[in-house]
Amino acid sequence: MSVTAILERLGLSETNSGACGSEWIASPGGGELVSLNPASGEPLARVLMASEADYEHIIGDSCTVFARWRALPAPKRGEIVRQIGEELRLHKDDLGALVSLEMGKILAEGKGEVQEMIDIAEFAVGLSRQLYGLTMHSERPGHRMYEQWHPLGVVGVISAFNFPVAVWSWNSLLAAVCGDCVIWKPSSETPLTAIAVQHICNRVLARNGWQGVFTLVIGRGKTVGERMLADRRVPLISATGSCQMGYRVAEVVGVRLARTILELGGNNGVIVEADANLDLALRAVLFGAVGTAGQRCTTIRRLFVQKSIAAEFVERLKAAYQQVRIGDPLDPATLMGPLVNASAVDEMMEGLEKARAQGGTVICGGARVERDGGFFVQPTLVRATADMPIVKEEIFAPILYVMEYDTLDQAIAWHNDVPQGLSSAIFTNNLLAAEKFLSSAGSDCGIANVNIGTSGAEIGGAFGGEKETGGGREAGSDSWKAYMRRQTVTINYSEDLPLAQGIEFKI
Repeated sequence: MSVTAILERLGLSETNSGACGSEWIASPGGGELVSLNPASGEPLARVLMASEADYEHIIGDSCTVFARWRALPAPKRGEIVRQIGEELRLHKDDLGALVSLEMGKILAEGKGEVQEMIDIAEFAVGLSRQLYGLTMHSERPGHRMYEQWHPLGVVGVISAFNFPVAVWSWNSLLAAVCGDCVIWKPSSETPLTAIAVQHICNRVLARNGWQGVFTLVIGRGKTVGERMLADRRVPLISATGSCQMGYRVAEVVGVRLARTILELGGNNGVIVEADANLDLALRAVLFGAVGTAGQRCTTIRRLFVQKSIAAEFVERLKAAYQQVRIGDPLDPATLMGPLVNASAVDEMMEGLEKARAQGGTVICGGARVERDGGFFVQPTLVRATADMPIVKEEIFAPILYVMEYDTLDQAIAWHNDVPQGLSSAIFTNNLLAAEKFLSSAGSDCGIANVNIGTSGAEIGGAFGGEKETGGGREAGSDSWKAYMRRQTVTINYSEDLPLAQGIEFKI
């Protein structure tokens, strides 16, 4: 698989502009960013980042285009999104390979991420004919009440490295059919995938005369990132990242009383009851903890196993871990690729030292893997207890803490005793146990699953979590409402003007 050929087919070169409004800015002024291949540590290409002046140019373009885009009927906006989905389908293999090259996830996951973009495009097309409001009965005779939804404006999307293109699509394609324009600030770890997606969108937008609906600004957080957060022309910021990043987004955006969609830390837990199908649980836990090298917000990080089956299940899990093939993410035989950069490796090693200091025991793994200059590690199992402070933290790496419990109530209490609340799961064949886990006294997460792992959420449901995960919702269900403004309408078709609360006001 030729890296050069992949880059060329996606419109990328050795040096790329990282700023695009209605047109690419040829020489943006924000300095140079080098994109690295985490499997080798070698440069893939260079990106010229945007300056504050470039940001101003791009946001100005977006605001101008929005004034026209919002007036285009939603089904016609959906038709353009449909074409974007078809263009993504044409480039699925190359774009999926680029995701693997730049981020490090295995090729099947890279292509799967692009398929998710295609799927959300199809979902958004259907949504473009279903932006429904409600009708209400007025208490006043001769009056009609209803609600309608209007486009919000220019939406800012700040995406993370671990899903460098899919999360953008969850936000942007829905926002587009809602009548919004989008300005995208991707992770500095994965700029090339963002530029490739922008090229794909630009071709479709240009064919339809709608350049500038989607725009791109790659730049430093202290310059363009902070500028976007504080910009009153951006009524909604959708941000994916760490809880620490989310605190800053909420602070700056909240001061100007704008909206946020925050998708922050995970630290997800799985409970395995004694009556569970252990074969099913084993496969789910292995993929959920090791997939994407533990760099998903939905990665399984805490495993609660009922004591009577703990020894057997942990031994089976240990054997499965030792068979995980680590290496080149483009090799079809690889099950786990590298971490995204050297700092991520250091953070994993520091986390394991803390775990040991707090009484944890490494069951297997826990070491760096020296291979081709890449950022590889062994997936790691750690025997832990629920009172260890480290288990309440999210380390973005393949560390799984294993804890034994006596009763389901105890497991649920431990499960909920963390600041984060994204995804959760229980494995059981007991209806009562499953229903307890799903009840208001059960999992406190935004996602709760039975006999399926914590990752791999379908786009048809709303994706997001509670507590320090941020409370945002993206993708399916009624998540589209976040990208629009609600308007309640009352029409008087009578000859009278009855006043509220029966007040008489005579003139």
